[in-house]
Amino acid sequence: MGELRLMKGNEVIAEAAIRCGCDAYFGYPITPQSEVMETLMTQRPWEDTGMVVLQAESEIASIHMIYGAAGAGKKVMTSSSSPGISLMAEGISYLAGAELPCVIVNVQRGGPGLGTIQPSQADYNQATKGGGHGDYNLLVLAPASVQEMNDFVGLGFDLAFKYRNPVMILADGVIGQMMEKVELMDQQPRWTNEEVKAISGSWATLGKTADRERHIVTSLDLDSSRMEIHNIHLQKKYQQMRDEEVRYELIDCEDADYILVAFGSAARISQKTMQLARAKGHKVGLLRPITLFPFPEKPIAELASRVKGMLVVEFNAGQMVNDVRLAVNGKTKVEYYGRMGGIVPSPNEVESALYQKLTGE
Repeated sequence: MGELRLMKGNEVIAEAAIRCGCDAYFGYPITPQSEVMETLMTQRPWEDTGMVVLQAESEIASIHMIYGAAGAGKKVMTSSSSPGISLMAEGISYLAGAELPCVIVNVQRGGPGLGTIQPSQADYNQATKGGGHGDYNLLVLAPASVQEMNDFVGLGFDLAFKYRNPVMILADGVIGQMMEKVELMDQQPRWTNEEVKAISGSWATLGKTADRERHIVTSLDLDSSRMEIHNIHLQKKYQQMRDEEVRYELIDCEDADYILVAFGSAARISQKTMQLARAKGHKVGLLRPITLFPFPEKPIAELASRVKGMLVVEFNAGQMVNDVRLAVNGKTKVEYYGRMGGIVPSPNEVESALYQKLTGE
C-alpha cells in the first residue's frame, strides 16, 4: 500500500503530478483550483525532480507554454477553472490539431461569464464537444473522489501519450475543495532524454539528426486535401477511443426499475439518493460515467431496454442528458434534474425529483 494522507482534491492533483514524473506545470491562479499551484510552489519539486513550475502571465500564455513543451515530448500539465479554460480554448484546439499529449485539469465553477466561485458542472458540453474550433475531441475523465483525482493524473498521461491527444480531468469545486483519505503513488522518475526519444522520437522536436527528416509541430496545412486526410486520421483515433477507453461504474443496477445517471460529485449525491429510495422499497440503480468522452453509450442503451426510466442529475441546465437521450434512443423515459449557479442539490431534493418525474409519487 502506498502512502496515505488526508488531502484536498486540488492538493492531490499537484502531488500526483510530482510523483508521476511530470516535467512541467504551467498555470495561472483561479478559484476554486488555486491550491494546485500553491501546493506545487510549497513542495518545490524543481529541487528534487527538476520539474518546472511556472506561473504564466495568463491562461492564454500557459496553454501555449504547454504546446511548446508537449511538442518536445515532455510530460506537461496545466489546471484552471471554467473562465480560464475558455481562455485556453484556442490553444487546446491547436494541441488537438497538432496531436500533442498533455493533461488539462478543469475544476469547474458556476457560469456563464465570470459567474461564481461555487461548484458547477456546466462545462460538460465545452469539454466533450470540443470547446474550441474544428472537429476534435479531448479524452475526458470525470473524478468523483479525491482518490480518483490522484489516480487520473497518471492515467491521464498514459492515455495522452497512447493517443497523442490532450486529456482533460473534468472535476468540480466540490471534488477540488473536499478533503478525503488518499493513497498516493510511489515517486516515479522523470523520463530521461533516451526515454523521451524512445517514446516520442518519431514526432517530437528533439533536435534534428542527420538520419531523419525534420520534425515540424503544427496544426496548419493550407492544402485542403492533406487537411482532410488529417481530419480523417483524427476521427479514426477518436473512434479507437470509443472502442477501447469507455469507463463507467454501475451500482445496484441488476434489479433496478429506475436508473440515476450522474458524474463527478453529482454521482456521490445520487448514490445517497439511491440508498434513500431503496430503503423505501424503490429499486433504483446508479450509472456513473467515468469517461465523458468517450461516453458510455452502450451500457446506457442496454439498461434502457429493461428499465422504466432514467433521471440524469447534473449541476447545470441539462447537458449530459442530451447524450443520455441519444444513447437511449426512445427506449425508455429520460428526465433531467439539476441546479445551477453554484447550488449543490441535496440527496433528498434528487429523491423528490425522482418520484415526481419518474415514479409518479
